[in-house]
Amino acid sequence: MRLLIRHETRYRYDSPVTRTLQTLRLTPRPNDGQEVLRWRVVPPAGASLAAGEDGFGNIVDVLSLDRPHDALTLLVEGEVVTRDTNGVVTGTEERFPPAFYLRPSPLAAADAALVELAEAAATTAGREPLALAHALMLAVHGRIAFRPGLTHAATTAAEALAAGIGVCQDHTHVFLACARPLGLPARYVSGYLLMADGSVEQAAGHAWAEVFVDGLGWVGFDAANGICPTEHHVRVAVGLDYRDAAPVRGLRQGGGAEALEVVVRVGQSQTQAQA
Repeated sequence: MRLLIRHETRYRYDSPVTRTLQTLRLTPRPNDGQEVLRWRVVPPAGASLAAGEDGFGNIVDVLSLDRPHDALTLLVEGEVVTRDTNGVVTGTEERFPPAFYLRPSPLAAADAALVELAEAAATTAGREPLALAHALMLAVHGRIAFRPGLTHAATTAAEALAAGIGVCQDHTHVFLACARPLGLPARYVSGYLLMADGSVEQAAGHAWAEVFVDGLGWVGFDAANGICPTEHHVRVAVGLDYRDAAPVRGLRQGGGAEALEVVVRVGQSQTQAQA
């Protein structure tokens, strides 16, 4: 599948910002399930970009804008060819052994309720890792109702489970917090999703998890949708939780209150549609 992606982030401030510094994880790497045909990050006028990598092997751009500004617009766009691999992820940049992803993280730490959910899934599916991960995905999907606007970037897995609502980030954190105590190495993935209902415009990117299964390697689990990733998914960054794979993180000097607007468009290429 040939996908076109456009991701625009707009900030507006009550008063001028004197300096902005942001870390961007917005550029996908190729792997055996996706080929990046073209991709660009367009910073605001006057800003500089320094390209590099983080410890997880994610492509990172550091944006610096050192002049007064009361608004900032960041644009990312590109074209990616994807194929369905039944959720199995190969050909990736790996910096850590799978056991590294057994450690808890600030947004995906397990409390008693999360351990109870994990053990219930294990009771149903047994301890075979692949079957257990599938059961856990469906359990999380059933416990967290998708409802935007009621959680935020710092919402923990425990808070999301207690509320019973959230977005894909929350589904993923709950999945991670349950998987790791069961001995399943699990990590957070940020990226994009072509919506199954045909809608193109979205208010955010997407998130899901990957679990390491002996004999298969890393396998994706999209608990928000109750499926393994397909050719509709574009994988961008990984980490222990959202903080490691966030599309945009940063700081600024000045500016007062901030208004943020994000518009993501994911659609099929016209070239493909005509073929």
